[in-house]
Amino acid sequence: MKVIYTDVLIIGGGLAGLRVATGVKERGHDTVVLTLVPPKRSHSSAAQGGMQASLANSNMGEGDNEDVHFSDTIKGSDWGADQLVARMFTHCAPKAIRELAHWGVPWSRVQRGDRTAVINAKKVTITEKDEAHGLITARDFGGTKKWRTCYTSDGTGHSMLYAMDNKAHEDKVEIHERLEAVSLIHENGRCYGAIARNLMSGELVAYVSKATTIATGGYGRIYSVSTNAIICQGIGQAIALETGVATLGNMEAIQFHPTAIVPVGILTTEGCRGDGGVLLDKDGYRFMPDYEPVKKELASRDVVSRRMTEHIRKGKGVKSRYGDHLWLDITILGREHIEKNLREVKEICENFLGIDPAEEWIPVRPTQHYSMGGIRTKYTGESQTLQGLYSCGEAACWDLHGFNRLGGNSVSETVVAGMLVAEYISDYLDSSQSNISIHTANVEKFLKIEQDKIDALLSKENGEDAYVLRRRMEEIMMDDVGIFRNGEDLQKAVDELQELHKRAKNIEVFRSKSSAANPALVNAYRTQKMIKVALTVALGALLRTESRGAHSREDYPKRNDANWLKRSITTWENEEDTLPTMSYEEINIGEMEMPPGFRGYGKDLTIHNEATPMRQSTVDAILEELESQGKSRFEIQNALMPFIDKLPKKYQGINARFGENA
Repeated sequence: MKVIYTDVLIIGGGLAGLRVATGVKERGHDTVVLTLVPPKRSHSSAAQGGMQASLANSNMGEGDNEDVHFSDTIKGSDWGADQLVARMFTHCAPKAIRELAHWGVPWSRVQRGDRTAVINAKKVTITEKDEAHGLITARDFGGTKKWRTCYTSDGTGHSMLYAMDNKAHEDKVEIHERLEAVSLIHENGRCYGAIARNLMSGELVAYVSKATTIATGGYGRIYSVSTNAIICQGIGQAIALETGVATLGNMEAIQFHPTAIVPVGILTTEGCRGDGGVLLDKDGYRFMPDYEPVKKELASRDVVSRRMTEHIRKGKGVKSRYGDHLWLDITILGREHIEKNLREVKEICENFLGIDPAEEWIPVRPTQHYSMGGIRTKYTGESQTLQGLYSCGEAACWDLHGFNRLGGNSVSETVVAGMLVAEYISDYLDSSQSNISIHTANVEKFLKIEQDKIDALLSKENGEDAYVLRRRMEEIMMDDVGIFRNGEDLQKAVDELQELHKRAKNIEVFRSKSSAANPALVNAYRTQKMIKVALTVALGALLRTESRGAHSREDYPKRNDANWLKRSITTWENEEDTLPTMSYEEINIGEMEMPPGFRGYGKDLTIHNEATPMRQSTVDAILEELESQGKSRFEIQNALMPFIDKLPKKYQGINARFGENA
């Protein structure tokens, strides 16, 4: 048995994983990053549009601050987010973006004087202040009151990831590529690392660590069409689930992005609409103002996706051999703007559609894009139920996004959560709580379990084809657990997925029986795990009898704060179980800085909670008293919901902005 010891094991080499790695390394702790692909090939590089941080440097961002960003985030989440986490996040985002600039991210900058922009399909002139020249600028994004999304053309994730990877190399972070964590080592409620499989040699290796962090991204590939990279299969969530101890949160909260190209599902950034692009139907008619007269194409992503789907259902979609779609028109932006700020979109259109988006409309429709659910954690990033296990980024339910994520808050979360979790892990490592006490024989036991599973797959004859099972799972999720959901389809999905789970126990590895460099073997054990993840999504959606954010039930169209202001918590308690176990975590209105209200889209269909008016009265009274005393908004923030003391001291300082005195 090969055993590798380290202070911190990080599973996942994208933005979140690398940011944790550099943070703990700079605190003096050894770390090893396990990654399926070289870090610069991680899915973080696919983020196009930008990173939200309330800098308020540009003309259209004036007046922005943590309060506005916080409000946008909570409304965007449909009041499903953890407001303490959202406060911590919005406070630290400006610090994170400036840190990234210091590390080499070439953020687009404010240029003094007049410039032309497209707002509401009309060209307008924006005048930037002389004193803002050279500072980080921002673009408009859906669900935001201010232009807050900082960007580098439309290759933001690419730029961030390259800078972050370079920083990791500078800090001499140890990165082990082509390795996949297949299970967690745990004992008596404590995580001690993971069993990993070398994808090239097939060798199993035990990584024993004081703290383990899962930063493997989302689980979009349980759907047949997704903007996610093919490695985003939910394996990080699955190995946590399979401990029977760690919990997952809000797994049914799945976001569909409005503008993925047809048919391949590759994303065209929200920056297309943020910069002034519009959505058109088969008649060339701009339909979004009819549904959302205020925000139009820049309503929250869940809202735009549903409106597009509704419009297609009315017969207004464009017929094609790949199904109905709508058009995204960015020709109004002009070739110069597209080739400078949307060049990746242009290349995607040229390479995958054979069109020039400066001259032609782009065929788009909503496609699975983001997973709000994940490994349920405390605000420190540590699992609520398995000590020593941490998670951050899209792999985690931290819970910043609730039931819908704002565009630009995802890459922002990766680095903000990463830098905070690195500090909390380091504090944990500096204490006696992190001392390791697991026996080598128990480590060997976990390795043997995984080796036996692989041997069973390779020796199986006359079994099931993993490719067939996986394709059917993807179809079920796309057809029955999609943008619009209903009880009948969800029950059918749960029943059939449960049957697929049973059949997956009998998978045979066809074509090759080699344990080394064998894609068929990899697909076999991943399919088993992916079906479990799919079941957590489908069952959670079936049991949640309301509509909230991206979770839209046609048979329960109202957001039900009276009965459903709670997070879904999922465990898989026994290996023999064919369904996960569901429980719920109440979201306490009495602790909210911003009590539940109307999001501002369509009709207010909320079933209100009786505790809401009381909490709102309390908040209003506190605000009135503190404002009468001349307290600053920073003091008011912390009085309404104390959060500063939860942050590491190095990140507690106030953010400076133009025209704002601390």
